[in-house]
Amino acid sequence: MYSNFYYGHKIKCEDIPAEFPPQYQPSQPGVEAIMQPRPVSELPGRIGSGKLQDKVAIVTGGDSGIGRAVAYLFALEGADIAVVYLNEHVDAAETKERIRRLGRRCLTIAGDIGNEEFCRQAVGSTLSEFGRIDILINNAAESHYQPDIGQISAEQLEKTFRTNVFSCFYFVKAVLPYLKPGSAIINTSSVAAVKGYPGLFDYSATKGAVSAFTKSLAVSLIDRGIRVNAVAPGRTWTPLIPSSFPAERYMYYGTEDPAGPMRRSAQPFEIAPVYLYLASDDSTFVIGQTFHVDGGET
Repeated sequence: MYSNFYYGHKIKCEDIPAEFPPQYQPSQPGVEAIMQPRPVSELPGRIGSGKLQDKVAIVTGGDSGIGRAVAYLFALEGADIAVVYLNEHVDAAETKERIRRLGRRCLTIAGDIGNEEFCRQAVGSTLSEFGRIDILINNAAESHYQPDIGQISAEQLEKTFRTNVFSCFYFVKAVLPYLKPGSAIINTSSVAAVKGYPGLFDYSATKGAVSAFTKSLAVSLIDRGIRVNAVAPGRTWTPLIPSSFPAERYMYYGTEDPAGPMRRSAQPFEIAPVYLYLASDDSTFVIGQTFHVDGGET
């Protein structure tokens, strides 16, 4: 089912999990350190080419999942990273150590991105540590599986929108005065924004909002030389899955349900290169787009 080759590098099939045993995580957004199997965050043998040399990136949700894979790849390409996360301190420490081993600096900042004051403080801390900001990755999100829309409380609805949508506004507002021509903002949408998923009503709505926000922000900022785009991953094995869904919904995540022609879920390292493309000078004529990386699911 799985190719032995990824992007020209050999990788063992057994290193790419196909099934996911039952496991429960009681709180969002989940902890990668206790997942079985662990998500695959890096492509073995990849060599950086300096595409982001000495740039500084803020990555929300950078402690684990897709955010961690993006942080690792950006560091490999020469960037220093500010990892913003909620409270998953073990994951954040592991991410920081790996970035240091890749030869770059890393600042970890814990707090609630649904709070505008915290977002301002995170931007200020990044500037104090690194002296500049070149790239903003709005990636952190939460999701609450609820098959009955009548059971979604006003509190859950607002909290999901605060984390997934309000935070994008907060970080953009805070970072904008410091971005220069050539800077990039990349938001994380989802295949759920365009494909119906029973039980993900509020999450899907937030991701549709992120795509729409991306389009409007892009045309607003291009005169300042700031490019804005989004990435819409498909099913990807991250801590958000076991902390969001009952086990029977993900044990064969993408292998026995209709997940598209590839019939498997992605690993975070397969999503990260699209963020690199959008953050680097490879995409200087690309704005306002939402790139779907979903194995043909849409």
